Amino acid sequence: MNEIIVIDANIISALISDGRQIRRILAREALPFVSPKFIVVELFKHAPKIQKATKLSRDEVLELLSSIINRIKFYEEDLISIGNWTEAFRLCRDVDEKDTPYIALALELDAKLWTKDDEIKIGLKKKDFERFYNY
Repeated sequence: MNEIIVIDANIISALISDGRQIRRILAREALPFVSPKFIVVELFKHAPKIQKATKLSRDEVLELLSSIINRIKFYEEDLISIGNWTEAFRLCRDVDEKDTPYIALALELDAKLWTKDDEIKIGLKKKDFERFYNY
């Protein structure tokens, strides 16, 4: 397995809210972080909610999102093989289908998934998916 880490949206939310330890890990140049490209739209769509939760100004939230985005390499979802999409859907469908793109990318890149979502971790482990990044 490569030392590539697929980062999901809840990690980025934690980065913004109080993730000092997560920010330190993300700052390490040696660890390559990747995510499906759609996450960029999701982050900016939720920027007002992030602003309200953090009490940061709009500009501060946008600056923080920009600095995080600059540290992550984004992959086009349509470059992921159909086989990995199918397997990811099989793994996620009865846990949380919204996580399918992250799992598909982890499978495609033979990478680990970094998530704070315990429900998806438990559900995937029951199906023998053990590719998690634990900090």
